[in-house]
Amino acid sequence: MAKKKEKEEVPKQKIRIKLKAYDYKVIDSSARQIIDVLLRYGAKVAGPIPLPTEIHRYTVNRDAFVHKDSREQFEIRIHKRLIEVCGLNQRIIDALQNLSLPAGVEIEIKI
Repeated sequence: MAKKKEKEEVPKQKIRIKLKAYDYKVIDSSARQIIDVLLRYGAKVAGPIPLPTEIHRYTVNRDAFVHKDSREQFEIRIHKRLIEVCGLNQRIIDALQNLSLPAGVEIEIKI
């Protein structure tokens, strides 16, 4: 019996770029900017995938003495986006490192 040659699969590198920001307009524009750079260099891109928004709510007393029952409520919303990238090469990684994004956008890259 002839044995079939098994094709060895080369592991494809996949990068996940996670963006966080307080303002949704800033995060959408920076995600669009990242995707434009990736597509220019020929990478396969999936995203931006909107992840659930974190909402932190804080309740504070307005006054400590007379108006003790009166309260104020504040909230902070953290918007998140996920971009998955396949088909990487060194030029794409260099282009991502040289990219300048607006202030207030946190980037987390996992390989």
